[in-house]
Amino acid sequence: MVNDAHVSPAISRFPAADLSLAVETRRPEGRPALLFAHGFGQTRGAWGGTALALAQAGCRCVMFDARGHGESDRVPGGGYHMDQFADDLRRLAAAQPQPPILVGASMGGLLGIVLAGELRPSPFRALVLVDITPRWETAGVERILAFMQAHPDGFASYADAAEQIASYLPQRRERKSEQQLRPLLRESADGRLRWHWDPALLAGGLVQESERYQPRLQAAATKIDVPVLLLSGARSDVVSRATVDEFLHLVPHARHVELPHATHMVAGDANDAFTREVVRFVQSLDPLPAGRRVAGAVQTQ
Repeated sequence: MVNDAHVSPAISRFPAADLSLAVETRRPEGRPALLFAHGFGQTRGAWGGTALALAQAGCRCVMFDARGHGESDRVPGGGYHMDQFADDLRRLAAAQPQPPILVGASMGGLLGIVLAGELRPSPFRALVLVDITPRWETAGVERILAFMQAHPDGFASYADAAEQIASYLPQRRERKSEQQLRPLLRESADGRLRWHWDPALLAGGLVQESERYQPRLQAAATKIDVPVLLLSGARSDVVSRATVDEFLHLVPHARHVELPHATHMVAGDANDAFTREVVRFVQSLDPLPAGRRVAGAVQTQ
């Protein structure tokens, strides 16, 4: 790994239309620029290993907590809508020194599809879609939502939370440590640990709204005119062979790589393989500086 002070995270607040977002930047002067958009219920921490590797390879890497998630502001009264999330992402992309390569997982990828298909010029130089297609398998999404709703009273301790996460993600070899869990949980007044996200995200109809987005997503996909890489997990229950084939029909110039050991949580399940594929895609667009070494034993040229 390259010992480079420029890859240390710089945390800032970004003004969206009605609130502010927590943003983390690594190597602010780097090129090309990558903008990472996490999935529903996640935080910017989901990208830590991949962003660090790309920053060490010379890229500008920008991660953020979506509204209602992590350290970003919550919407007063809980009125969350998909178009708000899309506008936040559009503003962040426009604030970059050049159109960024978007790396979007699940919800973050859906927002990228809408913006890249509907806006001209595209706010993104390219798209990396992480286990998401314009149409998805409902059963897989319902499983995720069931886990998010399963602990309304929170957890008694970090060990308790780690045990519940391990049961939900049995494919992971190691349980999350307290240090890894701290950004994901908040201590409430009653001493219980609760998820970092606003409970109103589940109570306000946002999930149902995303279902109604599917025709719009399919229409937008047909208009995407930038390079696209779809990375899917072979063990995913959200993306299937049928939804992938449908996407590749809608976006015939897209590349697809399936990671054999990953579920829907691709970056967490197989981070080295995931990082390797993102690096290859970025290099195909803009060769990285010679002599850099990237996590996962990827040697840039």
